[in-house]
Parts: sequence; structure tokens; C-alpha cells
Amino acid sequence: MLETKEQFEIRVYYEDTDAGGIVYYANYLKFFERARTEWLRKLNIHQSFFLEQNLGFVVRKVEMDNLASAKLDDALVVVSEISEIKRASLIFQQKIMKNQQVICTAKIRIACVNLLLAKPCSIPESILGALKSVS
Repeated sequence: MLETKEQFEIRVYYEDTDAGGIVYYANYLKFFERARTEWLRKLNIHQSFFLEQNLGFVVRKVEMDNLASAKLDDALVVVSEISEIKRASLIFQQKIMKNQQVICTAKIRIACVNLLLAKPCSIPESILGALKSVS
């Protein structure tokens, strides 16, 4: 049985921080993106394949809440789950944890887009099946 939540470990590097050694807020979005991409890869969904077919997944909306700070060298865990799947979009609920403490949460709507037309389109059935198996 596939897990409905996925965990992805990240180490905070110097490049992720500001002059004070604190993770710059926008980098949490990068951490969330990496976690989603690696989860899709585990499901055998390779975004490069769909890009070759002019199909992309783009962030449509983000609601993020920064609750605490991460610092240089911290070990973080990004927990991801899919909370909603529609015909042309899906919603990920994600959180970043440090030492069992939630430091950042996000609700991220991803839309499926025909890149040639720059318009929303249906998520291919091959992807929908894999996503529904973990949601």
C-alpha cells in the first residue's frame, strides 16, 4: 500500500540563509517544491516527460504560514500530502518540521497547463491514477 504522506529530508545550507544565518522565507517554497517533485518521482511521474509533450504543472496559489525559523545546518523534514484532486488541479498540504516542531505550513494549488496554449488542461489519466492512489 502506498503512503498517503511523504517525507523528504533537507539540510539547510549557507545558500539558503540570509546574513543572520536564518532561512530566507522564499526558500521554504523551494523546499516544498523539491519535496513534491521527489514524491512524484517515487510515483514514476517524471515532469521532464510531460514537458516534452508541452504539459506542465504550475503553482496557481500559495498560502504559507511561517511559525518559527530554521537556521544554517538545521536538519528539516518536509511532510507532503494531497488534500484535493480536481480535473485540472490539485492541492498539496505541506509542512516543514525541525526536531518534531512544525516551523512552516503551506497549502499549494497546482494547475495542469498546456504550455503551447498557456491554458489550463485536464491532468492526464496516467497521472491521476497515481495521485489518487496516495490521496
